[in-house]
Amino acid sequence: MPQIHLDENTIGRLDDLREEDEDYDELINELINIYQASELTMFHAGDEY
Repeated sequence: MPQIHLDENTIGRLDDLREEDEDYDELINELINIYQASELTMFHAGDEY
């Protein structure tokens, strides 16, 4: 699995988003899923023209 290094500001922002005992892997996967869903929504929104 790839390793990434985050600065303290980014870690603080992630900590603000975490819920209760959620670990970083769960949070990052959730953020990626949200990003992909919004990307698909934006992609399909252009099909309506």
